Amino acid sequence: MMEKNILDKRPRFHFTPFQTIVFGFMAVIILGTILLSLPFSTRAGEHTSFLDALFTSTSATCVTGLVVHDTATHWTLFGEIVILILIQIGGLGVVSIAGFLAILSGRRIGLFARNTMQEAISAHKMGGVVRLIKFILTSSFLVEGIGAVLLAPTFIKDFGWAKGLWYAVFHSISAFCNAGFDLMGIRGEFSSLTTYASNVAVNLVIMALIVVGGIGFLTWDDIRTNGIHFRKYRVQSKIIFSVTAILIFFPFLFFFFHEFSALKTGDRILFSLFQSITPRTAGFNTADYSSLSQSGQAMSVFLMLIGGSPGSTAGGMKTTTIAVLVLSSIAVFRRKEDTECFGRRVMDENVRAAGAIFFLYLFLSLGAALALSAIEEIPFLTSLFETTSALATVGLSLSLTPTLSVASRIIIIVLMFMGRVGGLTLIYATVARRLGMAKLPQERVTVG
Repeated sequence: MMEKNILDKRPRFHFTPFQTIVFGFMAVIILGTILLSLPFSTRAGEHTSFLDALFTSTSATCVTGLVVHDTATHWTLFGEIVILILIQIGGLGVVSIAGFLAILSGRRIGLFARNTMQEAISAHKMGGVVRLIKFILTSSFLVEGIGAVLLAPTFIKDFGWAKGLWYAVFHSISAFCNAGFDLMGIRGEFSSLTTYASNVAVNLVIMALIVVGGIGFLTWDDIRTNGIHFRKYRVQSKIIFSVTAILIFFPFLFFFFHEFSALKTGDRILFSLFQSITPRTAGFNTADYSSLSQSGQAMSVFLMLIGGSPGSTAGGMKTTTIAVLVLSSIAVFRRKEDTECFGRRVMDENVRAAGAIFFLYLFLSLGAALALSAIEEIPFLTSLFETTSALATVGLSLSLTPTLSVASRIIIIVLMFMGRVGGLTLIYATVARRLGMAKLPQERVTVG
């Protein structure tokens, strides 16, 4: 009898690819919660409460970075390894990791497995998805390895060989997966990378890893196929590069001239550039976000909401979503029937999906912020910063997360999970798709 891959066996209840993705993430989170609850996962040798373990496991698997306990001072090496494994699985995707292991074992990858992989990495077609999965995983490990090698000299100098190498590996994977978890709490709890704010090497490596991890796996494939010939790229890749450049350059100018004007020019450039990149959606910080002005915090919320690109390790509603919405608005303003970009028409279903995603993220972030503001009795902008950071899987905080009540922590956990698996994926997983030939009569509705 021919051996089959576990992903290829349709469950008795006939899970859809979307349900497989959702339940896959849930299973990893539950396993991580159990491991982090064990006494030898903590430095105090005591059980971590179920809710705190669940919060940490969800944050790691959903590559968010929000924490209720400082990672370096609360968890043992075992706990840190569990967190790092959860980050790696969550960043590259549960289905991608499972598929890669199946490929290595030589098992057959069937139609259902290929369909699930396609949905997991947002591939445009099922053909070649196995080859693409192999490319994604091997390239990811290579980039993370290079990042660790580049970070190692600084961390070995500061922490010694053993701890320095571990810190280099941990922060490289955390940065590439846009997770934002750090081990710098030994220099001050919840301090992130503030002690390296003026270190050029650490800043550049971390920022590069964040950007590379956040541009999307399909964009990597475009670069591999077409090299530096931008005109040959898919329209999606062109949009991603264009929007990414805009969302780095203009926020950099904002932070440079508005937030860090008191610093020396060199530090001012590093601070401004890092703070323009990390909200989409890495979670590291070299500056205290609670010291930013309200306009600086609002700019960060805007960047967090947009996030990275589809099929990447980053969260948020995605760069392509905001691009399609802007292009669609331009088409309406110019009284054009089609949304156009780089000499191509954007499909109407993409425009509708972008509108739905935008509404979903706006509704969830604002609704959760109202709930958090009422529960914790804090300013609305502070709660909005926290909820957007959770939903967009960013991990930045105004030092609010460790002080949240049980109800608020549950809200944040739900937001992190929804942000990682995707709002539309959850909807598709729970709502059966109904196909029908009949259409209702059309009628014009005036808007605007």
